[in-house]
Amino acid sequence: MTTPRTTVRPHQAREPDGTTPPTASSDGGLREAVTRHLLEFLSRRGGDVEQMDGDFADEVFDRLTRFVLAGGKRTRPAFAWWGWRASGGASRGPRATAALRAGSALELVQAFALVQDDVMDQSPLRRGRPALHVDLAQVHRCGGWRGDPLRYGDSAALLAADLALVWAEDMFTEALAGAPAALQRARPVWRSMQVEMVVGQFLDLRAQACADETESTPTRINRLKTASYSVERPLHLGARIAGATEAVTRGLRAYGAAVGAAYQLRDDLLDLYGEPARTGKTVGGDLRQGKRTLLVTLGLRSARESGDQDAVRTLTSRSATRA
Repeated sequence: MTTPRTTVRPHQAREPDGTTPPTASSDGGLREAVTRHLLEFLSRRGGDVEQMDGDFADEVFDRLTRFVLAGGKRTRPAFAWWGWRASGGASRGPRATAALRAGSALELVQAFALVQDDVMDQSPLRRGRPALHVDLAQVHRCGGWRGDPLRYGDSAALLAADLALVWAEDMFTEALAGAPAALQRARPVWRSMQVEMVVGQFLDLRAQACADETESTPTRINRLKTASYSVERPLHLGARIAGATEAVTRGLRAYGAAVGAAYQLRDDLLDLYGEPARTGKTVGGDLRQGKRTLLVTLGLRSARESGDQDAVRTLTSRSATRA
């Protein structure tokens, strides 16, 4: 028995006049243009998936599609676009459309990263809704694995993340198929970005498991896990697609590394002091999971230097942070 369908298949989506959404790009309406590119790509993939298996389409594909299309600020494609523009890329035309479509594939990389991160952290919320693994756990009714819906949800969510990463590669490659020189220039950046992201996630996982309190560790994690694929590499990607000079590329990357690090530090603050209605996530998730963010690491140093043992126990005991 399949789950009730709660969304329209993207391959069935049409504009009010019955036509498919446009895919032209320009400096204006960037977020909407990115969403249209994603919708067009997922529309084609949705038909293929449904022919393979209706249950997979209902349970996994629909939820992944909703996650990609209905949320997110599209910041990574925006940085890729402005890397393109800063390097002399045009604001309109076929080459501009190809560049933006390639940058839009970053949203699928982002979906992969967020779903995996939520599973590893067992985060209950994402973007103000149940995280994908939680949502998928709620549809488990088969009775296997001793009826453990959480294991089903985690496993199915990881498959959805894998699919998002596979499709990110497809979308990126297809977008630049007509510009082989640009694809060749951008390919090493695309590859390095994904490897850095995975290494950063591993370092985050290991630091949490080993209670690593070295202050340099969260800085390395922030650099690889967030700053790189959130700002620096998207700018770098757009610059390489456009054929930027080395001087322009260095400037964009330096700016991106700094902004990306600041973005992660702000996110650490919001995790403790943000409002769930605005952030879409529960407050204190990093602390409850025992993550050694730079904020927590500096807090531990301050507590030890001042002799505040209650604060030390609170920051180092997961049972205390749950209380």
